[in-house]
Amino acid sequence: MRIGLFFGSFNPIHIGHLVIADVMADQTDLEQVWFVVSPLNPFKSSSTLLHEFDRLKMVELAIADNYKFKASDVEFNMPRPSYTADTLAYLSDKYPQHDFQLIIGEDNLVHFHKWKNYESVLENFGLYVYPRPQVDKSKIKVKHPHIKYVDSPMLDISATFIRNSIRNEHSVQYLLPSPVIDYIRFKKFYI
Repeated sequence: MRIGLFFGSFNPIHIGHLVIADVMADQTDLEQVWFVVSPLNPFKSSSTLLHEFDRLKMVELAIADNYKFKASDVEFNMPRPSYTADTLAYLSDKYPQHDFQLIIGEDNLVHFHKWKNYESVLENFGLYVYPRPQVDKSKIKVKHPHIKYVDSPMLDISATFIRNSIRNEHSVQYLLPSPVIDYIRFKKFYI
C-alpha cells in the first residue's frame, strides 16, 4: 500500500491539515494518509506544546470518520527530538509491505536540504509537496525526480492563531472539527 506520512505537532490539528490530507488521499496515488504526531519537532519551541497523548487524541477525534486516515504515535517511543529520516527508516523496517512517501509543505521544502539525511529520504521515499502562501520558489534548493507537486487549496491557518483565539475567548468554530473543539473545551486547553 502506498502511504503518505503527514508529520506535525498538530497543536491542535485543524481544518487546514485535514484539507491537505484529503487532497492527498483523494487526488494522488496515495491510498492512505497517516498523521504522525511528533512529540518534539527539532525546529519548534516546546513551550506551548500540549502533551503528545492529548495531541494524538485530537487527531483521532478529527479523522475518526475517514477510513483513508490513520493517527500514528510511532515517534512517541523514539529518541527525541524526532528526525523524519529515522522515523521513515523505522516504519520501513516495521512495515516492509508499504511504500511510504513524505507529505510536506513548500515552506518546508525551502529548508529541506538542512534535514537529517535528506538525500536518503529523497532517494528511498520521495515527497508530495503542497503549496504554501508566501513561499519564494526561487529559494527552493532541492530539485529531484522523486518530488511531486500536488495542487491543493492554500489555507493559511495557523495553530498559533487558533491557540491565541481560544485563549482570548474568540470563536474557532470553522477552524477546528467539532469533536476537537469539544475536547479542547472539556480539557480547558490553551486558556
